[in-house]
Amino acid sequence: MAKKKKADSGGVGGEWIVTYSDMVTLMLCFFVALFNPDDVTPTTIEAMISSLNNIGLGANSGGNTLSSGKSADLGNTIMSLPAMDKGQSLGTALKRAVSLFNTEVKSNKVKITHDERGLVISFAGDVFFNPASARLNIEAARDILYRLGGLLNSNDMRDSTGKLRKLRIEGHTDNEPIDPAGPWDSNWELSTARSISVLRYLTDLGVDEKRFQVSGFADTAPISRSNTPVGQAYNRRVDIIILDDGHL
Repeated sequence: MAKKKKADSGGVGGEWIVTYSDMVTLMLCFFVALFNPDDVTPTTIEAMISSLNNIGLGANSGGNTLSSGKSADLGNTIMSLPAMDKGQSLGTALKRAVSLFNTEVKSNKVKITHDERGLVISFAGDVFFNPASARLNIEAARDILYRLGGLLNSNDMRDSTGKLRKLRIEGHTDNEPIDPAGPWDSNWELSTARSISVLRYLTDLGVDEKRFQVSGFADTAPISRSNTPVGQAYNRRVDIIILDDGHL
C-alpha cells in the first residue's frame, strides 16, 4: 500500500504570533524599567493620553490606529500641547507647592490643582477672612502667605525664556446675598477686595506687583454646586494662579 503524503501546510502558520507577542512584552518590560515616575508632569500625562486615544476600540482597531489619518493627527495633537520644558517647569512647581502646603492641604485650608490656565493654589476664604470682611486674618494667613511668597519668587516659577511667570489672584464668594447694612454693595466688590488684600500682602513680601492680574468673580465660578454649608464654604476662596505662557 502506498504511503499517504503529508498534507502540505501551504503557507505560514500562526505560530509566529507567539514569538512576536513575547518580543513586544519584553520591550514593554524594558521601557517600564526605564520609566521614572518622578519625571511625570501634567503635560507628559496629557501627551500619553492623547497618544492612546481610541486604541483598543473595535475588532480591527489595531490596524486602524496606524492609519494615515490617525497617525498624522497624533503628531499634530502632541505638537499643539504646551512645550515640554514649560510643562516640566510647572510640574516642578506643582511638586514644590504640594510639599510646601502639605499640612494645609490635609486640613482643607489649601487646595492645589492644575488646569488649562496653569497651577492653581486655592485658599479657603473662611480661614483668611472674617465673614463679610476683606481684611486678612493675619494670624491665620501670615505663615502660609510667607511660604507662598517664597514659592512665587523661586526659580521654579521661571518660564521657558527664564522670566518669572505671570500670576493671577481671583476672589470668589458663595451665593448668599450681601448684607445691605454692610460695607459692600455686592459680592463683586467683596471678592475683588479680598483679591487685592492678598495682592498687597504678597507685594509686601517682595513679589513684583507687575506680575499680577487681580479679579473678583463673586459667586459666578463655584467649585461646588451644593448650597449646603460645606458646599458654600468650598466656594468662598481666593485662588492664586501661576499662569501658563498661553494665558497671560
